[in-house]
Amino acid sequence: MSFSMGMKSMTAAAVSAAMLIAVAACGTTDSATSDTSNGDSGSSSKTSTQGFDTSSIKKDDAIAALLPDSVAGDGTLTVGTDTSYAPAEFLAEDGKTPVGFDVDLSKALAAVFGLKEETVSSTFDSIIPSVGSKYDIGISSFTVTKERLDAVDFVTYFKAGSTWVTKKGNPDKVDTSNLCGVKVAVQTGTTQEEEVTAANDQCKADGKDEIDIQSSKLQTDVTTAVASGKASVFYADSPVAGYAIEQTGDTLAALGDDTGVTPEAVAIKKGDSATAEAVQKAMQKLMDDGTYQKILDTWGVSSGAIDKAEINPAVDE
Repeated sequence: MSFSMGMKSMTAAAVSAAMLIAVAACGTTDSATSDTSNGDSGSSSKTSTQGFDTSSIKKDDAIAALLPDSVAGDGTLTVGTDTSYAPAEFLAEDGKTPVGFDVDLSKALAAVFGLKEETVSSTFDSIIPSVGSKYDIGISSFTVTKERLDAVDFVTYFKAGSTWVTKKGNPDKVDTSNLCGVKVAVQTGTTQEEEVTAANDQCKADGKDEIDIQSSKLQTDVTTAVASGKASVFYADSPVAGYAIEQTGDTLAALGDDTGVTPEAVAIKKGDSATAEAVQKAMQKLMDDGTYQKILDTWGVSSGAIDKAEINPAVDE
């Protein structure tokens, strides 16, 4: 995954209000769960932004022992994430509490390690360079690519494709097979931005009009660009696109089928094999005991589930 999140401008107000309350879903997603049982009352409901309760997850001493002191020494698992990418990671109604299925998975990992969890908000493109220094790990819908594998080690935990989104009815008649001259919104630093940039290079090589690439740090700004008519189409991870469509009511719609379903992964400092092994074993434990599936079900993204956490999977060149 790869788009940005956040909402700052007055123009984004209408879309932003909805996105702060919700949870993005995959283009191939289920609908987000809004009612879950709450232990004491048996049937009291809670909004999906409250997420999954990880308080009952127990420490696994054998897995925790794998973590180096550089990670476990201060008793906290510090996780870098771009909290504008609902439903994976975004801010709750208070505008400051990180929520989302990636956040719940971060908390679950920390619980297996016997650590406190701290999610630190950052811009998407600044997280990977800071893993191992500012952050113990990065969990922010990172699609596994060869370029990123050169910078960090990865442990897979999810899968997602990419989705094109226009205003409902595609009023600008966008044809994704020919984007030359089209206004396209993307999030900075994402694989989608790379794809659109490559398409633009081809437009120039063919002597056609260039793509008007509108790159924004925050995914919410990307969504708003299309909803407001500033751009004709945006390209994002399928869970994010699905959530944006749901939260803007009848404003937006997917264009065509999802493309390029690929794994998403936890980013770990390059060469830190001990942390990579600990994260892989902890994630696999959560998958095997059903906690992982419950977290995805809570957020309505179970169609992105995988059953095996893998270190540094092979990727296409």
